[in-house]
Amino acid sequence: MIVSLFQASIYAFKPETSPTLTANSGGSMSFLRWVSEKLSVESLRDLELFREQAQGVSPRKAHEDSRDSLTPRPHRDAMGSFLPDSNLYQLLAVLGKGLDNLMTVNLARYKATGEHVAIRRIDLESCTNDMVTYLQSELHVSKLFHHPSILPYKSVFIAENELWVITPFMAYGSARDLICSNFVDGMSELTIAYILHGMLKALEYIHHMGYVHRSVKASHVLISADGQVCMSGLRSIFSLIRHGQRAKVVHDFPQFSIKVLPWLSPEVLQQNLQGYDSRSDIYSLGITACELANGHVPFKDMPATQMLLEKLNGTVPCLLDTTTIPPEELSLKPSRSGADSGICEGPGAGGARHSNGEPSSSSGGHPYNRTFSPQFHHFVEVCLQRDPEKRSAAFHAGFKMFVRTGFSLIPSCFFCRPSATTLSGHPFFKQMKRRPSEALPELLQPVSPITSFEGSQPQDSPSALARLESSLSHLDVDDWDF
Repeated sequence: MIVSLFQASIYAFKPETSPTLTANSGGSMSFLRWVSEKLSVESLRDLELFREQAQGVSPRKAHEDSRDSLTPRPHRDAMGSFLPDSNLYQLLAVLGKGLDNLMTVNLARYKATGEHVAIRRIDLESCTNDMVTYLQSELHVSKLFHHPSILPYKSVFIAENELWVITPFMAYGSARDLICSNFVDGMSELTIAYILHGMLKALEYIHHMGYVHRSVKASHVLISADGQVCMSGLRSIFSLIRHGQRAKVVHDFPQFSIKVLPWLSPEVLQQNLQGYDSRSDIYSLGITACELANGHVPFKDMPATQMLLEKLNGTVPCLLDTTTIPPEELSLKPSRSGADSGICEGPGAGGARHSNGEPSSSSGGHPYNRTFSPQFHHFVEVCLQRDPEKRSAAFHAGFKMFVRTGFSLIPSCFFCRPSATTLSGHPFFKQMKRRPSEALPELLQPVSPITSFEGSQPQDSPSALARLESSLSHLDVDDWDF
């Protein structure tokens, strides 16, 4: 039954066709009733998002009136260019497992063009009803979203009892993969600026469309071989649109959120009547900035109750450098514990310093004997404001009304937790002088994208397949959530 429901929904992902769902199609009408009960949609007419409308009316018309300021939508070639036939895809290697081992992620080659893709294969017969609802919501949103900074779905179809989701293969993996394999003490400030700017473009689009992402973290940020930053992890996304109107706040707590608790904002975790809005994603962005800069996630090793108390009491993570770590700790032997908690305990001063987060040559080996720019510190602080509606007195004490950064000033609008659109204009991003496609591959060196697959034919060369799987072993796809 579950497979038949997905088969009915998959037809909707063919942009050139407009199938008619009738009672003679087995589970088709059951699917429509099931979707109306399970999915969060604006109204019953939004079920049309699962198929093209005969009159040619765009299913996103309700959102297009206020999208003029955003990046122009690319032409719709995301789905349809890859045919929904499992025989057209050659599975090369297993990247990993996920979704309680119900999902297998494969590197594959599309035979028609030779392009390499990632295929997420999900065993539908073993999925619970909650998991099916989760997946259906993700498919609904992927149909709606079209933006260069959001990972596209090339094709979605049923193969026997499996749901196959075809996505581009992101040759650098996730930002979390890069941290774990090559940047264990954090990335450089300029690298982080490019990654965060790509994330903000995706969040600006998501929020403008009336959604809250609710799962912003480094493992949901994928980087292609040409330096394109794409957001993924749409399973936890939630719509602010209710009965055709945009709600100011929502109160829903994301399902299957155990792995994302350290990134969630205080207003999401406390689950009170005040609720939360899209600015909760900005808090998660601040946690992600600390993750990228420090090499680990603040609050990660805390019990859930302690983490909740810390966040509600206003404990704010920070960037670890010479301005936040006392000099006596910087002189100690490098350690991945203790001082590396990511939670500020007091300002530090002194020590050999180097700007923009690069370690000093005279640092004595301590990974955090570096100095990030005031703009970067301010960016993180404004993202992590405890109350999105209020200004921080401590923040004013540190930066007064304006912060002079070289020849620029940080406007007062940045003293509360801002929107993604406002945050995109933060002075932190003025250091970006080149396009990401030019800068990121160079900044990520010595890491090289996985682009060489020659000779990796499973049936012809087992040794080539073994080498390929070895080169992919550092990818933690269990947390990718394509």
